[in-house]
Amino acid sequence: MLTPPAALHALLFASGEPLEKKVIAKLLGIKDSDLVVALGALTKSLAGSGVVLVETATEAELRTAPEASEIVKRLRENELSRDLGKGSLETLAVIAYRESATRGDIDWVRGVNSTAALRTLLMRGLIEGREDEQDKRRIRYSMTTEALAHLGIAHAADLPRFEELRATTEGVMEEKEAPAEIEAA
Repeated sequence: MLTPPAALHALLFASGEPLEKKVIAKLLGIKDSDLVVALGALTKSLAGSGVVLVETATEAELRTAPEASEIVKRLRENELSRDLGKGSLETLAVIAYRESATRGDIDWVRGVNSTAALRTLLMRGLIEGREDEQDKRRIRYSMTTEALAHLGIAHAADLPRFEELRATTEGVMEEKEAPAEIEAA
């Protein structure tokens, strides 16, 4: 069985984003006072490791240590200097021709998980994510002006065969939703 600091470390690592302290305590099944102790112990155990625990009054997150900034910068520059792969280009095309798409939409059209491609496009500033107005749990991705400039167009509608391919993606999405409607009937 993991100690509270080790369980906290695993939880924050797996999350990859800030977690509310109240949620952490609940997930670990410990009191707030025990969480404070676990956070302190984790901070000490991470000293000199290249990873630090970053805390606000209400959240905690694992991040790279400031001392690792140069090597992380080189990693990012290396990632950004590579050409976009086939998966990233497919993902960008789905977003471009739909003008707004969730990860689920993109995965459905491509038939594979698009998380890595979305990350690449977000890092390069070619897409941006916004909260879906109809379902606050989802993110809708759209192209940025940087992507339009990179493609040499002023509007997504300037893409080749825009209307035809947009209609095709709409048709694919309707097929995706049809089984749910049939089951509900």
